[in-house]
Amino acid sequence: MASSSVADSSVCVGSEKDLKQCKRLTTVVDGREVAIFYHSGNFYAMDLRCYHAGGPLHLGEIEDINGEPCIVCPWHKYKITLSEGKGLYQSVDPKNPIAPTPWVSKGVKQRTHTVTIKNGHVYLTLLDMSTHRDSDYYLSEKFKKLSAF
Repeated sequence: MASSSVADSSVCVGSEKDLKQCKRLTTVVDGREVAIFYHSGNFYAMDLRCYHAGGPLHLGEIEDINGEPCIVCPWHKYKITLSEGKGLYQSVDPKNPIAPTPWVSKGVKQRTHTVTIKNGHVYLTLLDMSTHRDSDYYLSEKFKKLSAF
């Protein structure tokens, strides 16, 4: 659904009003599948496919973990922060398995993108692709060849 560009790298993907109403949408920008979310007054964007196994993140639920909104992959329940794309897991102390299990970051795994609002329209800017993210695999030629079967 990507359409006109407001700047060289920003692409209009819809109206602010529509996205606030539907809460999420998917689009393709420069061949990249992206999910855009509206949650608690903020817009977020990330690669559509989960870094772990390619699950469709736009179908996941959003949960608050340690005060941070996270998308939960519907396939394997991986939790990913909407703002930075960090993978989260609950850390278990093997020496004390009944201790509380805090949420810990695996680091940035999912590529996130920038969403801006201008004149009632939502614009998406893809993140600099020079830094590798695990979610990049699901847009690679290798994956496209494998998934063609």
